[in-house]
Amino acid sequence: MLRFVTRHFTALAIVAAVAGWALFYLPGTPAFAVFRLKQAIDARDGNRAADYVDFSRLVRHAGYEMVKEKAGGSGLLGEFVGKAAVDIFTKPIAQAVQSWAVEKVNDGDREVQMPAAAVAGSIIFLHRDGSAAWTDFRDHKGREWTIHMAREDDGQWRIIGIDDIDQVIEDYARKAKKDFATP
Repeated sequence: MLRFVTRHFTALAIVAAVAGWALFYLPGTPAFAVFRLKQAIDARDGNRAADYVDFSRLVRHAGYEMVKEKAGGSGLLGEFVGKAAVDIFTKPIAQAVQSWAVEKVNDGDREVQMPAAAVAGSIIFLHRDGSAAWTDFRDHKGREWTIHMAREDDGQWRIIGIDDIDQVIEDYARKAKKDFATP
């Protein structure tokens, strides 16, 4: 046994280092959170998938982004009032969005699926700065995405923001209008 260890010391050290990395470092990374989110969506486990999204922060981020875009010419007062409204309605809207997302994941809806290539690309292009992370990518429809993540107090990485979310809202509004109009 001693002879085996001395002959293969370098290989055993590499295996031990990789095992340590996989057990202790990898689970605390945003890339691992993205991978686990994909696993939850693929398993149609909406509640587990929802654990990887901070819906309150996501809704607040989207609301602030939309207020900033819409209040561009109305000055600071318009932006202040808009942000106050976002803060007031964040919690109920976040609860509704979370319920909707859980239902869509549980139903296996194509709109919430994460293609393996997109997940791999988002992990490869993932940028990290302390407790913040973000990734940029282009989807199959040609839309540019920037997804923001943060490590929260419990140590879990969660999605907290999506830039240009208004493009998604407009797509869903058109789809809902079309579905509603169809008898």
